[in-house]
Amino acid sequence: MSAVSTTGTTDPSRTALPSLGAVYRTRAGVECKEFFRQRESVVFTLVFPVLLLVVFGAVLDYDLGSGVTFIQYFVPGVIAAGILGASLQNMAISIATERADGTLKSLYGTPMPRSAYFVGKVVQVLAVTVLIIALLLVIGAGFYDVVLPSGADWLTFAWVAGLGAAACTLLGIAVSSLARNGRSASATVTPIALVLQFISGVFFEFSQVPVWMQTVASLFPLKWMAQGLRSVFLPDALAAQEPAGSWELGRVALVLGAWCVAGLVLCVLTFRWQERGTR
Repeated sequence: MSAVSTTGTTDPSRTALPSLGAVYRTRAGVECKEFFRQRESVVFTLVFPVLLLVVFGAVLDYDLGSGVTFIQYFVPGVIAAGILGASLQNMAISIATERADGTLKSLYGTPMPRSAYFVGKVVQVLAVTVLIIALLLVIGAGFYDVVLPSGADWLTFAWVAGLGAAACTLLGIAVSSLARNGRSASATVTPIALVLQFISGVFFEFSQVPVWMQTVASLFPLKWMAQGLRSVFLPDALAAQEPAGSWELGRVALVLGAWCVAGLVLCVLTFRWQERGTR
């Protein structure tokens, strides 16, 4: 509500500031618009997982046993990889770019609450993640006869994807501080993400990965996210092929939750609004 002077007229110099909710909504809208206006980000983040599904679905058409096709096994892995791209890679690259070009420094000097910037980024990740999942599920079910989860499995799907996205988003924000700009962030994060996809059971069965690689993969969120998502797409008979002989959903929740805490601590310790050595 605007301030009113003693004469009954509105004092334009004392106009009330927008509510925190309005600021959050505005910032979230800005972040989403900026993402979809960047062709490279849209292609790499949205189109790449879809291309992986289409290519692998067309080329690798064989049975893994228990009536499960490879594409049925591949879908949860590529969904996990898509979440990784929408969160960790997207955050690391975009924030590093905004820090390098002075956007973060400019935002820091405005009256906008600092939290609004991060809320906008989180909403952007959520929107892109939901879109990626929807595209992959529609294509998988519509073109490759992938059997979708049912009943309570959707709840498991939701918390695994949600925890995984949260952990990777926080890690992406933290990793952004290691790069000087978006290009160096991309050169650093993308190869690491690809390696993790290969050793985490995305492109082929996790049981086929050498044991020492399985151990390395177990240190990162992607392996646990993919394993948790496999539990809702695959029959329990295939759980025996996992390293522990079960889906380990309790451990999936514990590891992803621990990564959320670790990522938050790293964000607090490392995030910078401007490049080192600048004022």
